[in-house]
Amino acid sequence: MKNIVLTGFMGTGKTAVGKELARILDMKIIDVDTEIEASEQTTINEIFAQFGEPGFREIETAMIKKIAAGKNLIISTGGGAVLQQENMDTLRSNGVIICLTALPGTILNRTGTSNDRPLLKVENPLDKIKQLLNFRKPFYEKADIMIDTEGKTPLQIAEEIIDELKGIA
Repeated sequence: MKNIVLTGFMGTGKTAVGKELARILDMKIIDVDTEIEASEQTTINEIFAQFGEPGFREIETAMIKKIAAGKNLIISTGGGAVLQQENMDTLRSNGVIICLTALPGTILNRTGTSNDRPLLKVENPLDKIKQLLNFRKPFYEKADIMIDTEGKTPLQIAEEIIDELKGIA
């Protein structure tokens, strides 16, 4: 089976859904951001602070190349990984790309208490979410499958993904 790649904006459920998929399908889950933090021995926030978003994106692309070569994986990407066509090509070469979506208010509710979201450390995070979603929309739409996560549990979303994969596998 190809890798299952979960993309989408922060707070759309990539980590929670990835864990459900890994459990149901007996696959290993790898979170790109977690792997970056382990390899760089620092946090994503600190990488953003030291190198800015462009520096982080370079590190992210290198990590995606390394991870995407693996087999039988659920790969959870950071929300901005889709911005680099190279990342999408690398992930698609051995995987099916699934984009999880949610409304801006839902995303804010899911991420509002977290200090681990460097792009939302602004005066009006809801406006920032809307701005980023609008900008990233055409990138997210390059996914093989789009899944709306509104009002669904991670298990329901995982089951929907499995059903969708049957249609293209």
